[in-house]
Amino acid sequence: MWLLLAFVSAALLGLYDIAKKTSLKENAVLPVLFLNTLFSTLIFVPFIFMSRFDIAAMENSMFYVPEAGWEVHKFIILKAIIVLSSWICGYFAIKHLPLTIAGPINATRPVMVLVGAMLVFGERLNLYQWIGTGFAIVSFFLLSVSGKKEGINFKSNKWIFLLVLAAVLGAVSGLYDKYLLKHIDRMIVQSWFNVYQMIIMGAIVLFLWYPKRRSTTKFSWKWSILLISIFLSAADFAYYYALSYDDSMISVVSMVRRSSVLVSFIGGVFLFKEKNIKGKVIDLLLVLIGMLFLYLGR
Repeated sequence: MWLLLAFVSAALLGLYDIAKKTSLKENAVLPVLFLNTLFSTLIFVPFIFMSRFDIAAMENSMFYVPEAGWEVHKFIILKAIIVLSSWICGYFAIKHLPLTIAGPINATRPVMVLVGAMLVFGERLNLYQWIGTGFAIVSFFLLSVSGKKEGINFKSNKWIFLLVLAAVLGAVSGLYDKYLLKHIDRMIVQSWFNVYQMIIMGAIVLFLWYPKRRSTTKFSWKWSILLISIFLSAADFAYYYALSYDDSMISVVSMVRRSSVLVSFIGGVFLFKEKNIKGKVIDLLLVLIGMLFLYLGR
């Protein structure tokens, strides 16, 4: 069941990337990210209040949010800081990079999670899973060749650097999630994590972006901004549900989630008319073959 939830999360993440790319086109990054955290919070706040005042109806529901003290919330605040750091880097990168480049690079993130999972949780992969990981690594190097055709030098391009940094921080977050969900209810993590993200991002926008808004890229409202929050919240719900299973493997769940590249890649081709698709298709196929081997090795 947890593997199926991981694939559902992957499909929703692909739609999330498309909505994000659409929203960031010729738009200010920080307010878009703030609205994302705001709308995501509005989705989960009702569950928090309903759990407090209507326990009889909510207690046996999958949306029930148990109460927790500071000893729990301080760990969730740390998660919010890690994820926001990853998102800020990733949002700036995806605004300036083609989805057909950014997607496959993000798909290599589970390799970092794999190393961490082996060191921290003692997870071990079988032969099929190792083969799948190998395909993901090879695809990253081939993608750098495709990027050069569009004038993107992986060694010196700052947006590539930010995207890789976002991937590293995302891997740290993934490992931290596995730790959190062993000790904390998944709905506590997801609902309050969104609340703290909104507060932190609100402060960033208020003190860093708003005073300089007239001298930087202007912000304009797009309905795709709302879709970012909807797709992300649904993807994370499936993700946290998957990790709440005792036999789930963070290295496998994280790798499967990266198959979202298929959805975002299709969006890059048909919605954004991106270039040099033939070479990138090979990179994409390697990622998908890696996903297949990972599935076979479950």
